[in-house]
Amino acid sequence: MSFIATIFGHLGHDPETPALHEVFGERVETTTRQRLTSLIARFRGRLRKAKVKPGDRVVLLAPNSARWVAADLAILAEGGVVVPMYARQDPKELVAMMHDCEPTAVIVADAVLAASVRKGWAEAPILTFEELAKGDPVQEPPLSRDPSEPVTLIYTSGSTGEPKGVVTTQENVDYMLPQTATAIGRMMALGPELDGPEVVFHYLPFCFAGSRIVLWTCLYRAVALHVSTDLDNLATEIGAVKPHYFLNVPVLLERIKNKVEEGLAGRPKPIRWLVQEGMEAFDRKQAGTATLRDRIHYRMADRLVFRAIRKKVGPRLRCLICGSAPLGEDTQRWFQALGIPVYQVYGLTETTAIVTMDTPAGRVVPGRVGPALPGVEVRITDDEELQIKGPNVFPRYWNKAEVTTTAFTDDGWFRTGDRGEVDDHGNYRIIGRLKNLLVPSSGHNVAPEPIEQLLTENIPGVEVAVLVGHGRPFLSAILSGPTDEAMVREIIDRLNQDLPHYKRVRRFHLASEPFTADNGLLTANQKVRRDAVEAHFADIIAGLYP
Repeated sequence: MSFIATIFGHLGHDPETPALHEVFGERVETTTRQRLTSLIARFRGRLRKAKVKPGDRVVLLAPNSARWVAADLAILAEGGVVVPMYARQDPKELVAMMHDCEPTAVIVADAVLAASVRKGWAEAPILTFEELAKGDPVQEPPLSRDPSEPVTLIYTSGSTGEPKGVVTTQENVDYMLPQTATAIGRMMALGPELDGPEVVFHYLPFCFAGSRIVLWTCLYRAVALHVSTDLDNLATEIGAVKPHYFLNVPVLLERIKNKVEEGLAGRPKPIRWLVQEGMEAFDRKQAGTATLRDRIHYRMADRLVFRAIRKKVGPRLRCLICGSAPLGEDTQRWFQALGIPVYQVYGLTETTAIVTMDTPAGRVVPGRVGPALPGVEVRITDDEELQIKGPNVFPRYWNKAEVTTTAFTDDGWFRTGDRGEVDDHGNYRIIGRLKNLLVPSSGHNVAPEPIEQLLTENIPGVEVAVLVGHGRPFLSAILSGPTDEAMVREIIDRLNQDLPHYKRVRRFHLASEPFTADNGLLTANQKVRRDAVEAHFADIIAGLYP
């Protein structure tokens, strides 16, 4: 049975059971299975009136909501190919992608988004959610399709270069959802039995591959997802929902860690000492060298401090999941010491979001992203590139035959463009992007990501670090976040002592503005847009060099 049929099968049972929750600050609005099914039926009717046929592309441009989910499922049920796009992306970029995929319909949340699209494409076949809801209900089962046919077309973020439409097939998703469902089941089995429904929170836009897999996994498992409606109010929303787990990006976990440590800095000296002793005792426990004194100190730290932090971060948290970019070893270990497991996943849009995954059944190693999924092959080339084969790998880029050919080796392996390594237990570590390598005038190849992680993990307040210095005599850093210049210099000088000369950060600039998707310095899923950062700070970077 296809994942689409499985999802619709769940929606057809127990009509008053929640299918989705929308979170508005401390208020939660629930959409039942019956309500969601009714929306889907009307949306399908309007899509038919718009002459959407199996295989047609339909753009979905809207913030996360119950109507977004209904539109996604309606398009799939009609045999269409969903093309989700980020509602806050530049309208010119959106229109260019729309022209590329040639949609039969463009679904937008409201008249404001419709107007922004029509400025660049006056004849766009737009339907708002309000118009979509006026369709004559279609009660038929979802139309079947060949497993090799596309279900979604997701454009890469375009952090560098031109966005490409990644074709994801039904068989890609049919493979992936049982993998994620099994992994989540294992995570939820940790600790005592749940005293109610499983509570999942999600804040990242559904238009990205990882978010889409979270959504589809919840629907596939018949678990009602709690959806954020305000990225600027996450703390309130998380506090209201009290989730058992949610997907994160490293930036958010770094912010949580920085905020907690900032609060601890104001506590009495004995508390700060106990926290330090507890963290060090945990490290020795993990290394197998803990003494009786370590065990006593950790229990004291846990009872007097760590439990209170866990309650504040999330009183019901069983675990956190982290993707989009590698999470630093120190940050992952810090959460583990508090008693909050963090499981990393690694993947790309081209691999149906996931290649490797930490699970409770495996050997979780801080700083590594777990082993490859069952049935997925990974090899590392002489230049350390990870290459992938398996049922998760996409078949092609949309309308880009030459680019597709280049993306695969002659023997059929997908080139990820990521540098990595693997330990004796099969756990992978992502070193960075091949194309991000910096080559200062010394001629050494420097991967910026490990040094950037070192800076964000060790300098209080720093949320984003971007290393620069390609073709320059030394490396410098652009740092974003509330911090102190003198302290930054002191910490960088200390870190430099353990780095070879060509990896040392000689100068830095503290950015006065945060890095966000709105100002173009981050992608919507919180990855650094390096080209944009270097362009934005071009004069400042030039001033860092004599």
